[in-house]
Amino acid sequence: MPPYFFPSILVARMSLFKKKNTTSDASSVVTDAATPLEKQEHPLTEIVRFSIIAILIVIPVRMFIAQPFIVSGASMDDTFHSGEYLIVDQLSYHLNNPDRGEVVVFRYPRDPSKFFIKRVIGMPGDTVSIENAQVTIRNEANPDGFTLDEPYVKSMQPAPRFEEVLGDREYFVMGDNRDQSSDSRAWGVLQEERIVGRAYMRLFPPSEFEFLPGAADMSPGNESTTTTSQ
Repeated sequence: MPPYFFPSILVARMSLFKKKNTTSDASSVVTDAATPLEKQEHPLTEIVRFSIIAILIVIPVRMFIAQPFIVSGASMDDTFHSGEYLIVDQLSYHLNNPDRGEVVVFRYPRDPSKFFIKRVIGMPGDTVSIENAQVTIRNEANPDGFTLDEPYVKSMQPAPRFEEVLGDREYFVMGDNRDQSSDSRAWGVLQEERIVGRAYMRLFPPSEFEFLPGAADMSPGNESTTTTSQ
């Protein structure tokens, strides 16, 4: 579950200066005793007001723009490690579809209360084939298929041939640490509506600060084309 995120809000107060009425002969200023004194606002009222403003700002940001997450688990080693603090961009996928190679956070299809982080491997209309620890993609634009070049993969032991055909709004995702990842090979395709957003920024640890951490260009021009799996 994502941690709660409370941004600090700095509020500057400005003193209000009122022009005082003075006489033309520079005599002392006097106040009419019948004029009521200005009522001072209780400090608690200010706190409540600014708390409401903060809520009105934070909630829309968390719901529609960005949200913080902490990585837990080894399925994305060595790209991400447990304890790393990420900011997830929730806005981009309202404007564009997820792209192959992007790292996304989504609600686990078998338990939507849990959030997973994986890499997009297959997109709508693709046929994803896995054989001898290699991933091949076939689609309308590449009927002969192309084999993904995945330097980010930590480990992937050979397994029986696997194939998945993706329909509209369906994605195939896998962890970079393939031998330690629960992903589309185990629980099936990922529906687009379950995707929260893409990993936009790694904030912690400071030494690993990065924009679009883990993103990889996996367009066909950057992979080796083949008709068979090795």
